[in-house]
Amino acid sequence: MTQLDNEIQDLKEELIELWLLVNLQLEKVHESLISMDKDLAREVIANEKRVNSYELKLDRNCENVFALFNPVAMDLRFVLAVLKINSNLERTGDIAEGIAKFVKEIANDFDKSLLEITNINEMFETSVYMMSNVLEAFEREDTKLARKVFKQDETLDKINKKANGVIANYCRENPDNIEQALYLLSIIRKLERVGDHAKNMAEETIFYIEAKVLKHKSKSNKKK
Repeated sequence: MTQLDNEIQDLKEELIELWLLVNLQLEKVHESLISMDKDLAREVIANEKRVNSYELKLDRNCENVFALFNPVAMDLRFVLAVLKINSNLERTGDIAEGIAKFVKEIANDFDKSLLEITNINEMFETSVYMMSNVLEAFEREDTKLARKVFKQDETLDKINKKANGVIANYCRENPDNIEQALYLLSIIRKLERVGDHAKNMAEETIFYIEAKVLKHKSKSNKKK
C-alpha cells in the first residue's frame, strides 16, 4: 500500500467511528424520549462534544491529504465525499442533541396517545435504519443499497406531511397539553431532516464509487 492508500484507509476508519457514534446518539435520544430518561438525555448532550471533535479532526485530515498527496480520480472523489458526509453527520449529531434538550426541558412524560398518533417511534426507527443502511453501503461500496435509502425517506416525508393536521386535532381535543404537542412537532421536523442528511450521504457514497452526481437530478425529477 502507498502512503496515500494508508491515509485513505485512516479517513475511512475515522468516518465510520463518527458514524457509529452519531447512530448511537439517535438510538439513545429515542430511548430517552420514550422513557423520559433525563439522565440519558444529558448523556446525549454531553456526547455532542465528541461528535464535534471527530468532525474537526476529519476536516483537518482531509485538508492534509489534499495538501500532501494531491489525490485524483476515485481517491479525490472519496476525500470529497468524506468531507461532505462528515458535515452531514455533524448536523445529524446536532439534531440528536436538540431532541435531547427537549427531553431535558419538558416537565411530564409524553402522552402515550400523542406518541402513537404522530408515529414518532416509526420516524425514529426509520431514521436510524436509513443511517445504518448508508453506513453499510459506504463500508461495502454498495451503491444498490445506498439507493434504497431514497425510498425509505418517503416514510419520513409522509409522517412529516401529516404532522400539522394530527397535532392541530390533538391540540383542539387536549388544550392542556399543547406544549407537549408542539415539542413533538419540532422533533418530527428534526427527524425529517435526519432523513435528508441520510439521503445526502447516500448521494455522496454513490458519487465517489460511480462518479455520478444525483443531487440536482432528484430535484428536477420532482418538477416533472
